[in-house]
Amino acid sequence: MSHPISLEQARALPFWRRPITLLFVMAAAMPIAFSTWSALLNNFIIEVGGFDGSDNGWLHTVREIPGFLAIGVIAILVFVREQVLGLVMLILLGVATAVTAYFPSMGGILTITMLSSIGFHYYETVNQSLQLQWLDKARAPKILGWIVAAGSAATLVVYGMIVLTWERLGLTYNTVYLLSGGVTAAIALFCLLAYPQFESPTRQIRKMVLRKRYWLYYALQFMSGARRQIFVVFAGFMMVEKFGFAVHEVTALYMINLVANMVFAPMMGGAVVRFGERRVLMFEYAGLIAVFLAYGGIYYFGWGVVIAATLYVIDHLFFALALALKTYFQKIAAPEDIAPTAAVAFTINHISAVFLPALLGYLWLTSPAAVFILAASMAAVSLVLAFMIPRHPERGNETVFARLNLAVAE
Repeated sequence: MSHPISLEQARALPFWRRPITLLFVMAAAMPIAFSTWSALLNNFIIEVGGFDGSDNGWLHTVREIPGFLAIGVIAILVFVREQVLGLVMLILLGVATAVTAYFPSMGGILTITMLSSIGFHYYETVNQSLQLQWLDKARAPKILGWIVAAGSAATLVVYGMIVLTWERLGLTYNTVYLLSGGVTAAIALFCLLAYPQFESPTRQIRKMVLRKRYWLYYALQFMSGARRQIFVVFAGFMMVEKFGFAVHEVTALYMINLVANMVFAPMMGGAVVRFGERRVLMFEYAGLIAVFLAYGGIYYFGWGVVIAATLYVIDHLFFALALALKTYFQKIAAPEDIAPTAAVAFTINHISAVFLPALLGYLWLTSPAAVFILAASMAAVSLVLAFMIPRHPERGNETVFARLNLAVAE
């Protein structure tokens, strides 16, 4: 293993070996496996696994357990560098995705899902930490937007191949999972061997950090996790169960999402720079309230597949605005808190994920519309919390109450 080099020293490296380039490469590698797994999942578990709504809820509960345990990353980082851990977890995600179709039973699907989820969640925890450490605050929103676009572009290529070849070549779940997972694992292994170890400017605390002044960030993370579960678990499931989408049709819908992300994600980063995290997050949550209520309307009023698909794309775009939550934390955080707080935030984000999918799976059997109305209520709570973000967040000005408390103390 080469000796770590500083971010300043990394500027002298060829462009393809610099830290920001590594972030883009990882951003492109991860969704090749994860997004392909997600695109095929609903068809795979219904057609091969014979899952119903309740089984689907339990599947996603199992999938989110590693996210709840993401705080364990802090203990691992005592022995392993963040960059190494992130790439090893990316390899695990790729390998687990590759073998998914070999285990079509309920027990097999749950086991492989757990392994791929460990890879995904631990990778994402470390990746978010590295992004906030390696990107300066002024450029972070725009670069994060471009990173989202890069991941979308890579996935678009994969989805395009699925749409064009699934029926024409008679592809199987096994073939697609093997290829997508193998590519992700191969890219991660290349990055592990080809890139030097980069030293962040500030040494990170290697223990759990819970700070009172981050309370609003924690609350927003909790609500984001609860709300996102309903979208991830049930929005796509609705498209297959209610409207009978085939694999290539689901993938085509995902492709539309990707193209929209490629176009709008950089603009969203620019919007954060121009309007600030407070306004961007308020816009996101207000939009999600409307989208989730409209989802419920599909069941109450019998709206058709075109409306459902349109809502799905809009929903996905609103969630992309969540990069504003990352930059909000970057502005209020002490530099040494970023890595441990990323792990804590991931755990907080997944508290509801451990039980919510399973419980809502039973509610889904009775009233799918009620599931989406509940999601709209969660988005409303997030909107209220967003009002508490100051226009210019920074250390000492974490919430709109911070300056007020300071004035009272004086």
